[in-house]
Amino acid sequence: MPIYLFILRRVLVTIPLLLGITLVSFLIANAIPADPINANLPQSQLNNEELVAAFRAEWGLDKPPVEQYFTYLGNLLQGNLGRSIKTRQPIAEDIARFLPATIELATVATVMGVAIGVTFGVVSAVWHKSWLDIVVRILGLIGVSIPVFVLALIGLSVFHAQLGWVAGPGRLGARTPEPPLVTGLLIIDSILSGQWNTLRDAASRLILPGMVLALYIAGLISRITRSSMLEVLGLDYMRTARAKGLRERWIVLRHGLSNAMIPVVTVIGLSYGSLLAGAVLTESIFAWPGIGRYMFRASTSQDFPAIMGVSLLIALIYVVVNLIVDILYYFLDPRIRAN
Repeated sequence: MPIYLFILRRVLVTIPLLLGITLVSFLIANAIPADPINANLPQSQLNNEELVAAFRAEWGLDKPPVEQYFTYLGNLLQGNLGRSIKTRQPIAEDIARFLPATIELATVATVMGVAIGVTFGVVSAVWHKSWLDIVVRILGLIGVSIPVFVLALIGLSVFHAQLGWVAGPGRLGARTPEPPLVTGLLIIDSILSGQWNTLRDAASRLILPGMVLALYIAGLISRITRSSMLEVLGLDYMRTARAKGLRERWIVLRHGLSNAMIPVVTVIGLSYGSLLAGAVLTESIFAWPGIGRYMFRASTSQDFPAIMGVSLLIALIYVVVNLIVDILYYFLDPRIRAN
């Protein structure tokens, strides 16, 4: 099957999926037994009937739920995500302001987690049942079992407060100038503008939260990589490669790891998608101005337009990530290309 037909089929499947997600998000948001008026108007103004009526009319809360949904859907088809009740700003602008921080953190965490997890998984599989295998499995179990917020608090206490190896919470220090906005990613923008002090500060503040999230991802990836590699290492073509006299390192990396990566790619994609959806606890502990904190604030203030907008964004993130994973499947597994 040509690659363009493969991608087209996947895209056509996602269209009704996204529409279904907008409906489910709308129903869940409206099923919450809470009134956004109580969360967004001062207590002293709740008895003012004219003010409450004006608030309901401004945000369309005086309309039937069915009409509210189709109004939202019509605006969405025009590229309008609506306006946030809390910030009074267009939701698209809020997302554009908060999302780059999450992308930066999720990308760094995923890269570190993949590097650690795949390496540990391969080592554990090659030296199966050795003391090294036992150590790697224990470390992987610890990484998966310990809650992320516990690792975050321990990391801040030890590496920042006591040892002073890394900077504290936030993306930049109070005295560090922000680079000119180009991509919203501080690391890239600092390099483009040549602000090396800003780059060092941003990188120092990114290491600890990135490593906290990477340890959890590494635990998952190492376990999947180990089990997949153990299955591959016992196949006939691996024994044939050894009989040809090829180097063991080449056999493991070229023939073993490349064929064991299909389930690993799935875990990597899902992990990256979950981080892009917002690591709420990690972003809160490290004062990271990402999409997770924005979603949390929208939820606590019953900001329904923002909740709907972020829900659609999260769905779109998973759709794109799954599409990328499917494309990688296409190149990794020749059986897919043959269908």
